Amino acid sequence: MPAPMDGPWLDDAAGRLIRPYSVIGGRTRPTAALDLLSLVMATGTAPQGSLGPEHALALGLCDGPTSVAEIAAHLRLPAVVTKVLLSDLVDCGAVTARAPRFQESPTDRSLLEAVLDGLRRRL
Repeated sequence: MPAPMDGPWLDDAAGRLIRPYSVIGGRTRPTAALDLLSLVMATGTAPQGSLGPEHALALGLCDGPTSVAEIAAHLRLPAVVTKVLLSDLVDCGAVTARAPRFQESPTDRSLLEAVLDGLRRRL
């Protein structure tokens, strides 16, 4: 997995050198329908055309099914910027995206009770 701090747009001392919207050319909407829980995975097809280093980093994080939120966190980019990057990769066939699969009941009562018990113990 590539290190998110590598690359010309970040500096250890100064932080982000290029604004996130510059990374995606000022675009604000992805072309593919992605949400934070969408799972993306590399297809093994090399992207045609020249994509930026951010696209290469995002693609490197897609070896297995990975959520958009997780990729955004690794890249240290806002979710909308990550969605645009990933939709570019979907459009060129480098990654596939699918909505998350939920069981019949998306909330498991025993899990919610365990979380609530843990929160109560912390207070």
